[in-house]
Parts: sequence; structure tokens; C-alpha cells
Amino acid sequence: MKQNTEVSIVMLGATGAVGGCALQTLLKFKNISRISLLGRRPVDGISAPNVTQHIVNIFDPTTYHGKVDNHRIAICTLGVGQPSKVSDEEFIKIDKDAVLDFAKACKKGGVQHFELLSSVGISTKSSTLYLRIKAELVEELKALDFERLSIFQPSMILTPTNRYGFSQALVLATWPLINPLLLGGLKKFRGVKVEQLGAAMAKNVFIKGTGYEALTWADFVRIDHQISESDL
Repeated sequence: MKQNTEVSIVMLGATGAVGGCALQTLLKFKNISRISLLGRRPVDGISAPNVTQHIVNIFDPTTYHGKVDNHRIAICTLGVGQPSKVSDEEFIKIDKDAVLDFAKACKKGGVQHFELLSSVGISTKSSTLYLRIKAELVEELKALDFERLSIFQPSMILTPTNRYGFSQALVLATWPLINPLLLGGLKKFRGVKVEQLGAAMAKNVFIKGTGYEALTWADFVRIDHQISESDL
């Protein structure tokens, strides 16, 4: 069921691939009163009158004090592009600590619905640091008690261009061939095009819901097909 009232959104991470796609989808809708973008650098080519950009220090919440207030929805796609290329400490600082600081500011500022880009397979008991830290973050977000908490858990994110070298080139070439073989409970491991994932994160804000929801591949497809720009 779709929402017909105007919404206000604050975003962290819109300069990334998924966040950028989510933003481009949001810009197509007419019933968004305000979009505030927080980031370490501006998003190029944005001239929409309802968009305001704020350059902030993501590690210092005082630099965006007040800038998250009075928004109904928050979308966070902040994260390290290649976790294997940074230290564990740097990964935790960005993917957990900075996100949690942002979420706390959002809760204090009145955000009702918080959306997070996470990962499939997260578990607080995982032996993999990446999956364990992301699971720990989700547990801390649950404790903040947002009216609605949407955790997007993609497997491979398929981008139109290779940004990270040979390993990503291999994934981009082979994962579309693997997708049809992942059936039943394995569907959640299907690769998703970055455009579809970003669109799903954007469109989900217009679907009514409460409480905690963990969303995987089948949900991305459902949400993307459920709402079009003409619906709002």
C-alpha cells in the first residue's frame, strides 16, 4: 500500500553507486518536499530545487548537527567500496561507527523510517569480520527503536562498469550466468543491478510498513515493479 503524503528525506552516501541510483530515482517523484544530502563531497549535476547539499565530516556528528532534523525518512548507503583494501579499524570506523552516529542523530531529529544498505548473510556469530560488524550495526539500529527500520541485504551488486579491477570484472562477467541457477532459498544470493537496488531503496519509502524488515533479492524486484513514477 502506497503513501500519498509528501515526504522529506535525508541521505548519507549519495555519492556512492547505490546511493546515487537511489537519489536519481527519488528525483523522479513529485511528492518529495525536501531531500537533504550529507557527504564528504557534493553530488555533481544536482540542480533540483528540493535538494540541499551539506558537506560534513562523517566522523564528527557535530558537523551535521541540526541538518538531519525534521526529516521523516533517512537513507544510508555509506560504506567502504573495497573492504579488503582498508584496515579492519578503518572499515569499522566507516561502516559501523559513522553510520551509527548518523542514525542516532536521525532518531534524535525525529526520523521515523531509517533505511540501510547492508549485506546478505550478516550474522553476529559470523567468523567473517565484514558480516559480523554489519550484523552488530543492525542490532544497534534496532535498539534505537525507529518506527520502521528497513535493512537492504544484497548479494553481489552488479554495476555497469568495472570500478575495482580484475576481481570485479570476473564477478560482472559470471554472476548474471549464475543467477538463474540460484533457486528457492538461494534466490537471496542472486546478483542485483545497482540501478534496481537503488530504485528499490528509493521506492520502498512510499510503501507503508512498520517495525523491522530485512529485504533481499526477491524484495528488490517486487518493490521496483510495485511502484512507478506515475503512481505518485
